[in-house]
Amino acid sequence: MNQSEFHVRLAEPRDRESLVTFNLALARETEGRQLDGALIQAGVESLLADSAKGFYVVMEHRPNGRMIGQLLITFEWSDWRNAVFWWLQSVYVQKEWRRRCVFKQLYDYVLREAKRQGNVAGIRLYVEQDNTVAQGVYAHVGLAAAPYKVFETDFILPTRPSE
Repeated sequence: MNQSEFHVRLAEPRDRESLVTFNLALARETEGRQLDGALIQAGVESLLADSAKGFYVVMEHRPNGRMIGQLLITFEWSDWRNAVFWWLQSVYVQKEWRRRCVFKQLYDYVLREAKRQGNVAGIRLYVEQDNTVAQGVYAHVGLAAAPYKVFETDFILPTRPSE
């Protein structure tokens, strides 16, 4: 991959349509969910308008400026560390660009920025238990399985179709 053909940057309002499209595809591919596009659009717009909620990092292919990958960072305060964890969410790379180091470049950008800021305790993510491909990618860039399980009560999305 010729690095000069690609650009990693913070998402901007002009990226809204791609972010919505990628989030809908992510839900379909990883969880078999058909999400409400209007709800996703409102969520993306809300985040883009309020950096306290988080931020998207995107990769674009420079010859045409087309987005080919994204990830979302949200925040969790840690009183034990007096610092914030950055949570990786909404990780998506277009199918034709997978296995071409797109996620690695997005992650490296986030890692550099987190270290530069100095008030970030670490980076975390959650991944579907059966998504061994993604787990392998995450391990490859240096993320390690944490000794925690995630429990939730979801007020918005119903249980998954397989449950």
